[in-house]
This record gives sequence, structure tokens and C-alpha cells, in this order.
Amino acid sequence: MIFGSHSNAFALSRCVAAGLAALGFMVAGSLPGHAQSNTAQITIIYDAFGKPSNLKKDWGFGALIEYGGKRILFDTGNNAEVFAHNVKEKGIDLTTLDFAIVSHRHGDHTSGLNHLVKVNPKLQIYTPQENFGVFGAAFPGSFFRRDESLPADMRYYEGKAPQTVRFGSAWPEGNFTWVTKTTEIAPGIHLILLNGLWGVDLEVKEISLAIETPDGIVLVVGCSHPTIEKIVEATKTATNKPIHLVVGGTHLLPAKDDQIRSIASTLRDKLEVRYIAPAHCTGEPAFAILKEAFGDRYVYAGLGATLVLGSKVTVRADAGEPQKYAMDESDIRTYRQAMVQGPYRALLGSAGGPAAQRSQ
Repeated sequence: MIFGSHSNAFALSRCVAAGLAALGFMVAGSLPGHAQSNTAQITIIYDAFGKPSNLKKDWGFGALIEYGGKRILFDTGNNAEVFAHNVKEKGIDLTTLDFAIVSHRHGDHTSGLNHLVKVNPKLQIYTPQENFGVFGAAFPGSFFRRDESLPADMRYYEGKAPQTVRFGSAWPEGNFTWVTKTTEIAPGIHLILLNGLWGVDLEVKEISLAIETPDGIVLVVGCSHPTIEKIVEATKTATNKPIHLVVGGTHLLPAKDDQIRSIASTLRDKLEVRYIAPAHCTGEPAFAILKEAFGDRYVYAGLGATLVLGSKVTVRADAGEPQKYAMDESDIRTYRQAMVQGPYRALLGSAGGPAAQRSQ
């Protein structure tokens, strides 16, 4: 094929840009142990809605992020067997991950760890640090008061407490790195740590993942217990960059329609989120309202969907399958079923539930 001078110049500029980008990664020292990849995508591997496939739908969230040569697992869903099945169906090799992130302690984001730590026990897993949390903890040996008058058999550690007291984890094989504050763990990769409240549960610490791209920040959220607005604000403060894409659970399930509309407007207009790909605990009414608010900048993120990152975020269509842009009746049916059978059952009170009633 013969190109004109304009095409040649364009091609040359693309090659130069690619070379500079690769050089940047090398200088920053961000190349992983395996081969560098130009893949820039996010694949949803755990959720309660998605087009018909061999993947198993269940309440929870999990995603594989591939960017800048790194492969990052974000959350592991609600059931280890379902997680393992979906990973196998998508052809994902968990032994080649660079690291994993578990956003917070709730079971619909952590249960797949039982499979992950068996397959890749040395994998570094970033988790929020919580006192006596499910991911383990550590305190100085001086954390309790002493009483020197007691006999040795009535004293902790016979009066000879260790310098550090470590508390166990539900996954003792896991190689957990506890996150105590918002931090940049690799060039252009940030963990945003915030506190949030969840119903009758105690305060929940939650990590969100922010990745710097030429188009702005790609922000991956697990459940947004601190509120999606605060997470976006904190991310912009930490990175001083615009938000190009938000993908994941936005925790709008319990919100009323007017609240959702206000939040959608804030995200779009005030916080200037470019694209949004809501999933998991967003809720059916919020899916509809966000789709209306963002229009063609709303990205479908059902189970099995692969979001292709770039200046325009798109969803890769499987061979012979039509592109999908919003929830259909099949999505709604499986989403409701998973919601009432999963960890939200007690809160919903019945099979109807607030989300189902809202869309009737």
C-alpha cells in the first residue's frame, strides 16, 4: 500500500510518540518482569449483569486492568469458585499479575482471594489497613497497659511482650501490603484511601485505583462507600489531573432518584468526569439516570465486557456479537436475582427490594 506524504508524516509521528512513551516507562523503571505490552484495557470479570455467555453472574465486583505493561487485579468477587470459573473462561493467567488490589473488607469483593492466594501465593496484594481487620494487623507490643504486681502466669506473654504483636488474617497465605494513606505505588499509579460508612457496619476504609494516562485519570472504584464524589475529588487533589474515566461500583443503590440526578450532574459538570462505566452496586435506577446524564460518554461495563482505553473509551465487541450500550431485560433479571440472593438480601427485605420497585 502506498501512502501520501501526509500519511507518512502521521505514521512517523505515531512511531516517534510510541518510542518516547516506551522510553518514558524504561526511565521510570516501571517495566514489569514479563514482556512489555501496549494493551490498554479493563476487563470486568465479576458482576451480576452482562450479556449471555459462559461466565457466571453473581453479586460482587472484580476487574483486570492492563495498562503500561502492567496487569493489575482489582477485587475478587463474592465466591471463590465463581471467580476461578470466570478467570478461566476469560483465559486470564493469575500467575502473571504484577499486583492485586482489594478495595475493602466486604465479602463481595474479597471471597475470590481464597483462589488467588492458592494460585499465586507470593503476589503482592494491597489492602486497607484496619485495626484487627480481616487482612491482618500489627501493633507495638506496648499497646496494652502493664501491671507489674501480677504474677507471670497472669500477665500477657508472661510479662515479656514482643516488640510487635501481629494479628492474623482470614487468608494467612496472602502477601498483604497494608495501605495507610493515599500513595503512589508506581510511576503514575495511585492508591486513593478514604473512609466511608456502610449502613450498620463500622467505618469502612476503601482503596480506589487511579492510573495516569495521556487522556487523564482512569479511576477504578470498588464500592464507593466514601461516596463517589469524594473519591473523585480526592483523586483530582492527589494527581492534579482531570478524570477521564470512572469505572466500577458507585454505591448509588440506596439513593433516591433526585439524589442520583444531583450526583450525576456533579460528576459530569462540576467534577468534569469525561466517561463513566458504572457497575456492581450502582443500582438499576442509577444505571438509567447516569446513561441519560452522560449520553454517549456512558460506557457499558457488564460482566465480560472489555473497555478499551484511549481518548475515546469503547467496549470491544466479541466476534459476531452486537455492541451493547446499556442494560437490557436479561441484565436486569440477573442483576435483581443476584442482588436478592447475595449480601444485600437482609437490607432489601424481600424479592421486590427498593431497586426493583424503583424501576416498576
